[in-house]
Formats: sequence, C-alpha cells, structure tokens
Amino acid sequence: MAIIEHKFNDRAELIEALYQVFTADLQQALDQHASATLLLSGGSTPAPLYRQLSTADLNWSEINVALVDERWVDADSAASNERLLRETMLINKAQSANFTGMKNDHQTPFDGEAECNTRYAALPSPWTICLLGMGPDSHTASLFPGAGGLTTALATKQHCATIRAIKSEVTGDNLERMTMTPWSILQSRRLILLITGADKWEVYQQARDNSPTADRPISLMIHQQQTPLEVYWAA
Repeated sequence: MAIIEHKFNDRAELIEALYQVFTADLQQALDQHASATLLLSGGSTPAPLYRQLSTADLNWSEINVALVDERWVDADSAASNERLLRETMLINKAQSANFTGMKNDHQTPFDGEAECNTRYAALPSPWTICLLGMGPDSHTASLFPGAGGLTTALATKQHCATIRAIKSEVTGDNLERMTMTPWSILQSRRLILLITGADKWEVYQQARDNSPTADRPISLMIHQQQTPLEVYWAA
C-alpha cells in the first residue's frame, strides 16, 4: 500500500495545489510524449478545479479528456458527467481538447459496453492523471458496494464495465452506469483521490485502516500495490 496524503486548510488552497500538479504533469506529458490523457470524475467537488484548468495555457488540442464513469443518461441531462465537463472545463482555452464520452447511442450500458471499450482502447496510455472521487458509501468511480456487475468489473481486463447500482440516497434514480475498471484506472502515471469534509475523511480512514473488501470499493484503490494513490483533502 503506497499512499501519499495531502491535507489543506481550506478548499481554495486544495484546488490551487491540484491545479499546479495537473498543469505541470500535462505539460511534461506533452513535452515527452506529444500527447496526454486526463481521466476525470463528476460531482461538485472537482468543478472549481475544472473551471481553473479551462484557462490553463496548454496545447489542449493534444490533450485527451475522458470520464472515469457516467450515468446512462443523455449528455444534456443534469445528471450527466459529460455535461458537467462541457460546462466547467471544455470551455475557454480547453475547448480544443479531445473529449471521449462514455454514453453512446445504445439504449442501455449493457448494449453500449463494447463501443465504450473500443473508444477507451484508442486513448493514448498510460493515462497522465486519473482523478477519483469517493461517496459516503465508499464507492469510487461507479463501483458501488453490492452493485450488479461489480464482481465482473473488479476482475475484468477491459477498460469499461457496466454497473447496475442498488438504489440509495447516494445513487439517486440513475442506477445504470458505465465505469472504468480498476485494471484500467491503475494504468495511470498519477492517481489522485479528491475528497472534502470530515465525513469523507472518516470514510477514507476506515477504508485505509482495514483490509480491502468489495464492500468498500475505495479500499481496493487504497491497498493496491501497482500505482501510488495520492489523497487530497480539505475540510
């Protein structure tokens, strides 16, 4: 288990620190490999980071942006992670980035899984940065405890897998999801978990201080030995 914990006094300081890490890593990838791949999560917590990144002076036309997970909803839905990125990051200077979404024209994620895997297999890898979040139920990406498809998603050596979550306050009504798999997530040069608030820190500590289990999916990211996990937290 290789974890690096970064704690900040306030969220603005946290976002600024992440901005510096992201821009430095992306520029280094462009200098060394001529392209970069950025994998991003949804939610309100990273939105300020995305807005700041959209103004970064980078060669965005050589940067690939893709999602860690997605609800199987149209891109104009308020629940869409794609919509979040288009409104917060794929604007300003970053509007020329190459975006790869998960949602496709298939009616269900089960039908669209093969196409999603084809899209992600075409992205330049290893990924430059993968940004994860975490829910109060210990889920990360769309790897929800007890979800249909979770066992397959944890074991497969494909980039994307279909999940049907058990309805809860965390999931809301959008139960059918597409998610990146641990096998794919761990193909990252830098792996970051972004969390805020005392409650999330407690959930993270429980996962960190106990044995890994599929009942706490984030624990599988914490206890793996392949890619060091950097945790960024502010109250």
